Amino acid sequence: MIHQDGFRALDRQECLRLLAKAPVGRVVYTRKALPAVLPVNFSVDHDSSVLLRTSVGSDLVRAIDGVVVAFEADDFDVATRSGWSVVVTGRAAVVTDPAEQERLSRTGPRSWVVTDDAVFVRVEAEMVTGREIVGTREAD
Repeated sequence: MIHQDGFRALDRQECLRLLAKAPVGRVVYTRKALPAVLPVNFSVDHDSSVLLRTSVGSDLVRAIDGVVVAFEADDFDVATRSGWSVVVTGRAAVVTDPAEQERLSRTGPRSWVVTDDAVFVRVEAEMVTGREIVGTREAD
Protein backbone atom coordinates (compact mmCIF):
# COMPACT_ATOMS: atom_id res chain seq x y z
CA MET A 1 0.00 0.00 0.00
CA ILE A 2 1.32 3.46 -0.96
CA HIS A 3 0.83 5.97 1.83
CA GLN A 4 -0.08 9.59 1.25
CA ASP A 5 3.55 10.56 1.68
CA GLY A 6 4.45 8.44 -1.39
CA PHE A 7 6.19 5.65 0.52
CA ARG A 8 5.18 2.00 0.66
CA ALA A 9 5.94 0.04 3.82
CA LEU A 10 7.82 -3.20 3.17
CA ASP A 11 7.11 -6.39 5.05
CA ARG A 12 9.88 -8.32 6.80
CA GLN A 13 10.46 -10.76 3.92
CA GLU A 14 10.70 -7.98 1.33
CA CYS A 15 13.13 -6.13 3.59
CA LEU A 16 15.39 -9.16 3.99
CA ARG A 17 15.31 -9.92 0.26
CA LEU A 18 16.41 -6.37 -0.58
CA LEU A 19 18.97 -6.29 2.22
CA ALA A 20 20.65 -9.43 0.89
CA LYS A 21 21.29 -7.63 -2.44
CA ALA A 22 23.02 -4.59 -0.96
CA PRO A 23 26.84 -4.59 -0.95
CA VAL A 24 27.27 -1.98 1.78
CA GLY A 25 25.25 -0.84 4.78
CA ARG A 26 25.69 1.36 7.83
CA VAL A 27 25.98 0.43 11.48
CA VAL A 28 24.37 3.06 13.72
CA TYR A 29 25.61 3.01 17.29
CA THR A 30 26.70 5.21 20.18
CA ARG A 31 30.32 6.27 20.57
CA LYS A 32 31.27 8.34 23.63
CA ALA A 33 27.57 9.13 24.21
CA LEU A 34 27.17 10.51 20.68
CA PRO A 35 25.55 8.96 17.60
CA ALA A 36 27.97 7.30 15.19
CA VAL A 37 27.47 5.79 11.75
CA LEU A 38 29.98 3.55 10.03
CA PRO A 39 29.66 2.11 6.50
CA VAL A 40 30.52 -1.60 6.32
CA ASN A 41 30.17 -4.52 3.98
CA PHE A 42 28.03 -7.32 5.39
CA SER A 43 25.95 -10.38 4.68
CA VAL A 44 22.58 -11.70 5.85
CA ASP A 45 22.74 -15.05 7.63
CA HIS A 46 20.24 -17.92 7.36
CA ASP A 47 18.50 -16.71 10.56
CA SER A 48 18.05 -13.19 9.09
CA SER A 49 20.73 -11.64 11.29
CA VAL A 50 23.22 -9.20 9.81
CA LEU A 51 26.86 -10.33 9.88
CA LEU A 52 29.88 -8.05 9.93
CA ARG A 53 33.53 -9.08 9.78
CA THR A 54 36.13 -6.82 11.34
CA SER A 55 39.26 -6.82 13.46
CA VAL A 56 38.91 -8.18 17.00
CA GLY A 57 40.51 -5.03 18.45
CA SER A 58 38.57 -2.52 16.39
CA ASP A 59 36.81 0.45 17.94
CA LEU A 60 33.60 -0.85 16.36
CA VAL A 61 33.75 -4.16 18.23
CA ARG A 62 34.40 -2.42 21.55
CA ALA A 63 31.49 -0.03 20.94
CA ILE A 64 28.81 -2.48 19.80
CA ASP A 65 29.48 -5.87 21.46
CA GLY A 66 26.48 -6.61 23.66
CA VAL A 67 24.46 -3.47 22.88
CA VAL A 68 21.48 -2.66 20.68
CA VAL A 69 22.40 -1.09 17.36
CA ALA A 70 20.67 -0.23 14.12
CA PHE A 71 21.85 -1.37 10.72
CA GLU A 72 20.66 0.36 7.55
CA ALA A 73 21.11 -0.36 3.86
CA ASP A 74 19.47 1.24 0.87
CA ASP A 75 19.48 1.67 -2.87
CA PHE A 76 18.30 4.73 -4.77
CA ASP A 77 18.01 5.78 -8.40
CA VAL A 78 18.12 9.55 -8.65
CA ALA A 79 16.98 9.57 -12.28
CA THR A 80 13.72 7.77 -11.51
CA ARG A 81 13.34 9.10 -7.97
CA SER A 82 12.87 5.57 -6.68
CA GLY A 83 14.51 3.37 -4.12
CA TRP A 84 14.25 1.58 -0.84
CA SER A 85 15.68 1.65 2.67
CA VAL A 86 15.77 -1.15 5.25
CA VAL A 87 16.62 -0.87 8.95
CA VAL A 88 17.45 -3.82 11.19
CA THR A 89 17.50 -3.14 14.92
CA GLY A 90 18.84 -5.60 17.45
CA ARG A 91 21.58 -6.60 19.84
CA ALA A 92 25.08 -6.95 18.40
CA ALA A 93 27.39 -9.65 19.70
CA VAL A 94 30.78 -11.01 18.77
CA VAL A 95 30.49 -14.62 17.60
CA THR A 96 32.50 -16.70 20.06
CA ASP A 97 31.37 -20.28 19.31
CA PRO A 98 34.25 -22.02 17.46
CA ALA A 99 31.93 -24.07 15.20
CA GLU A 100 29.97 -20.95 14.28
CA GLN A 101 33.20 -19.04 13.61
CA GLU A 102 34.35 -21.84 11.30
CA ARG A 103 31.03 -21.84 9.41
CA LEU A 104 31.10 -18.06 9.04
CA SER A 105 34.69 -18.09 7.82
CA ARG A 106 33.37 -20.09 4.84
CA THR A 107 29.94 -18.49 4.35
CA GLY A 108 30.06 -15.10 6.04
CA PRO A 109 31.05 -11.72 4.68
CA ARG A 110 34.54 -11.07 3.39
CA SER A 111 36.14 -7.97 4.84
CA TRP A 112 37.28 -5.36 2.35
CA VAL A 113 40.20 -4.68 4.68
CA VAL A 114 42.77 -7.46 5.12
CA THR A 115 43.25 -8.40 8.77
CA ASP A 116 44.86 -11.34 10.55
CA ASP A 117 42.62 -11.12 13.62
CA ALA A 118 39.16 -11.19 12.04
CA VAL A 119 36.08 -11.56 14.17
CA PHE A 120 32.41 -11.83 13.21
CA VAL A 121 29.75 -9.65 14.76
CA ARG A 122 26.11 -10.69 14.56
CA VAL A 123 23.30 -8.12 14.70
CA GLU A 124 20.10 -9.95 15.63
CA ALA A 125 17.15 -9.01 13.42
CA GLU A 126 14.82 -8.25 16.33
CA MET A 127 13.05 -5.48 14.42
CA VAL A 128 13.12 -5.18 10.62
CA THR A 129 11.45 -2.24 8.90
CA GLY A 130 11.66 -0.78 5.45
CA ARG A 131 10.05 1.46 2.93
CA GLU A 132 10.10 1.94 -0.78
CA ILE A 133 9.36 4.88 -3.01
CA VAL A 134 8.53 4.37 -6.64
CA GLY A 135 9.00 7.65 -8.42
CA THR A 136 8.91 8.84 -11.97
CA ARG A 137 11.33 10.74 -14.14
CA GLU A 138 11.28 14.44 -13.58
CA ALA A 139 9.84 16.46 -16.46
CA ASP A 140 12.53 18.37 -18.35
